[in-house]
Amino acid sequence: MHSMNASAMITYSVVAPVYNESETLPHFYDRIVQVMEGLGEPFEVILVNDGSKDCSLEIMRSLHDRDPRVKIISFSRNFGHQITITAGIDVAVGDAVIVIDSDLQDPPEVITELVAQWKAGYEVIYAVRGERQGETRFKLLTAKLFYRMLSRITSVNIPHDTGDFRLMDRRAAEAMRLLREHHRFMRGLSAWIGFKQTGVRYTRHERYAGQTNYPLQKMLKLAIDATTSFSYVPLQVATSLGFFIAMLSLIGIVVTFILRVMNQTVVGQATTLVTVLFLGGIQLIFLGVLGEYMGRIYDEVKGRPLYLIDQAYGFDDDGLAGLGTAQRLNGSVRPSTRANATNQLGVEVPVAD
Repeated sequence: MHSMNASAMITYSVVAPVYNESETLPHFYDRIVQVMEGLGEPFEVILVNDGSKDCSLEIMRSLHDRDPRVKIISFSRNFGHQITITAGIDVAVGDAVIVIDSDLQDPPEVITELVAQWKAGYEVIYAVRGERQGETRFKLLTAKLFYRMLSRITSVNIPHDTGDFRLMDRRAAEAMRLLREHHRFMRGLSAWIGFKQTGVRYTRHERYAGQTNYPLQKMLKLAIDATTSFSYVPLQVATSLGFFIAMLSLIGIVVTFILRVMNQTVVGQATTLVTVLFLGGIQLIFLGVLGEYMGRIYDEVKGRPLYLIDQAYGFDDDGLAGLGTAQRLNGSVRPSTRANATNQLGVEVPVAD
């Protein structure tokens, strides 16, 4: 837990994942600071560098040098967008934690509406995409189908048409820090924790600059993570289909036996071959489904840390202690000190002022 003094000093913690956003970062900083200063309460902006290959980290450092409210976590490599959000929540000390992407597709100005709902008593306020500018019909259609399908096969009520843009009260953020699975679907986890939740509709903009960091391959991986994290339906489908095919086979045996008794010739070698190939394909598909679930079990059993930090800027003892606490839940990092944070593998995490 963070100290009471650190929490009392900061009202809002803004967590922003960064991956190759060198063109966008200065504009994101200007807009986010303008919005947060307009709220009239203390805040911090936590930029989490997910192994960017451009000069994003250098720009982040310059922003930190100019404004100490900007803090930086820089990973040792690319760990993925969902892990980046996790790290930001781990070190945030504000009474409210706001997660927003740094590509300016989610307008920082919407934060004012999220805060209004928080002050009205809600503990998790998610931003609902009413309109999505600059996105293809294919992406709009697949996103719509994905959320509708997910709501049908899971017991968790995951809001439709939402991303990771949301505000979480301190209680909700602490609950999120307890959840340490490796294959993460953060918007699903924030729904799973419960608490008093509501949504705010907004218009999602086009990227300010650069290329999307969520191509089709990453979208498919996120969909698989979401499905396997919150639903056993794929496994249940395999069982149901197995029983159905077994029943068809039993009927086929009975029909074949009757035809033999009536001295009728059963022909159709091609049909038999196609049937065998079809059943073989079904078996391979569901072996793959089983493999997905088993692979996730294997990843959890290994007990590796969710992420490794290469550099951190702007965090005091309380912030680093918070990181140590969150990581110890995963058995990966000892309590941090001002000088460095050392994990059990002996890898030092340098901390710069």
